[in-house]
Amino acid sequence: MKKIFLKENLFPFILIILLAFSRFIPHPHNFTPIVAVAIMSGYFFKNINLSYIVLLISMLLVDVFIGFYKHMIFVYSSLFLITFIFFKISNKINAKNLFIFGFLSSIIFFLVTNFGVWASGVPSPITNLPYEKNLNGLINCYFLAIPFFTNTLISTVFFSYMAYLANYSLKKRFA
Repeated sequence: MKKIFLKENLFPFILIILLAFSRFIPHPHNFTPIVAVAIMSGYFFKNINLSYIVLLISMLLVDVFIGFYKHMIFVYSSLFLITFIFFKISNKINAKNLFIFGFLSSIIFFLVTNFGVWASGVPSPITNLPYEKNLNGLINCYFLAIPFFTNTLISTVFFSYMAYLANYSLKKRFA
């Protein structure tokens, strides 16, 4: 039983860790695999707790070196929400709809994390001052984050497909 569990989960675990560690490679802002990691951990593992643990470990290991930040709880919360959603619909994930799921996950990440930027007082990249704590400040925060959304979307779709195809190829080769 242990051998089967290890055999089924070893490749996805290694792949998720590799994706997370690719955050160390220099990249444009928000062009990281973290949303893809959340999607794929929900897809790869048959146990939701294992999905959360792998995601948490992979994120914390990198954040220890990169550094912690004010709105970290919002980033992690959005990733856990995405993992939960894709764990629940993992049987619907395929090459045809992965783009749509990547888009929806990027929107979730954008909405939750930028709310966290606004709520935790992270400075605006334009004024270098925290956003106003009113509706205008929140709207301004979302508006200024639109360029980051593009990078999140492109990287999420790219890394999700890479992980999906790597897993598909491996399963096909050893089936």
